[in-house]
Amino acid sequence: MVNVTLAVPEELHRVMKSHPEIKWSEVARQAMWEYARKLEVLDTVARKSKLTEKEALEIGKAIKQSLSERYSRAQGRND
Repeated sequence: MVNVTLAVPEELHRVMKSHPEIKWSEVARQAMWEYARKLEVLDTVARKSKLTEKEALEIGKAIKQSLSERYSRAQGRND
């Protein structure tokens, strides 16, 4: 197994130190595995995709715009 050294903000370090019963390396390992699995799913989808990069960017932009508009409406704004 490979060792990894992490830098964490002081506030997080204080919380971690106040809970010595937690195996923080295991928490970090599980979080990294979860993220890695999501990346593997994305890689699989990307390999099977027939979209060009330009088309994917355009779809992403349209989705972001739609979400922004929906959020603005939910907040009662008419931007």
